[in-house]
Amino acid sequence: MNRQEVVTHIIGDRNISPRDKGVAFAPSNIALCKYWGKRDEELNLPVTSSLSISLKNYGAQTELQLSDEDRVVLNGKRVSPDDSFTQRAIRFLDLFRLDEQMRFTLTTQSNIPIAAGVASSAAGFAALVLALNDLFQWDLASKELSILARLGSGSACRSIYSGFVQWHAGCAKDGMDSYAEPLESVWSGLQVGLLTLSDRPKSIGSRAAMKRTVQTSVFYDIWTAKVKDDCAQLQNAIHQKDFERFGTLSESNALAMHATMLTACPPVLYWIPQTLETIHRIWALREQGVDVYFTMDAGPNIKLLYLKETEQTIVSSFQGVQRIAPFTPTDNTVNIEDVENLP
Repeated sequence: MNRQEVVTHIIGDRNISPRDKGVAFAPSNIALCKYWGKRDEELNLPVTSSLSISLKNYGAQTELQLSDEDRVVLNGKRVSPDDSFTQRAIRFLDLFRLDEQMRFTLTTQSNIPIAAGVASSAAGFAALVLALNDLFQWDLASKELSILARLGSGSACRSIYSGFVQWHAGCAKDGMDSYAEPLESVWSGLQVGLLTLSDRPKSIGSRAAMKRTVQTSVFYDIWTAKVKDDCAQLQNAIHQKDFERFGTLSESNALAMHATMLTACPPVLYWIPQTLETIHRIWALREQGVDVYFTMDAGPNIKLLYLKETEQTIVSSFQGVQRIAPFTPTDNTVNIEDVENLP
């Protein structure tokens, strides 16, 4: 199957007269056991499974309306048709047009940096799929929405849900067994701290960096074996609320992913000096008895993992940290002040 065939298979004859607009929010998600490598680029099928945690009300709020022309508005500003952000969104919307004349206005507010390693594309494509579901009133199941979101961005399949989420790699060529589903575990004391060390777009996109790593890193096979083991152990640590094991596994998995990038040819390095400085500060705090760990996606920014009782130490040690309690009730809407404060 190609992407269009997957969409047709899932939606079937559900296309009906759309309502005035579709609105949806989707959170960003941070992988604790990473996804890094595809077995099928067309369908965004991963080599390995992965496990993530959603960032509650940090993500994307999207409104979708029928229009006289395709236009994309991001954080109150229309994005040029020539911009890669617009082109990627429009190509995805092409999969869902009822006829050649159908056009969309896509309005998105994001309170996380774009293309800076904070999973902005995951939140964006998940919110877009949920808004399409609302606009056309498909009433799709979460599994089907997860598969559709994956077609836009692999990790978007995890942003359909909140809390801990596992993305099953699957093995079918059509990808119908590659989807995400939430874990039942709730960890009320777990906190995530976002340290945005740079909000500049990455020098190389995740898609290209991932492909280069898979094709050239001599350690890639070792990485896939580690992911399989890490995912199983992380689920046990989450179930047992074993924070030391949870943090150690998450940190080790992130460093291993970046190690595979460093062994690609040519190497991929997302870190900046502040990244390394922050890692050493985290390790120094641990030596002093502070239970704090970190994870990183494909970018320079750091995500802290800690428990509620450590919060005051975290705040005093890391200036500007954005604190998230993933399992605290939320209204799941974007904080507009946060949006306006983005550069």
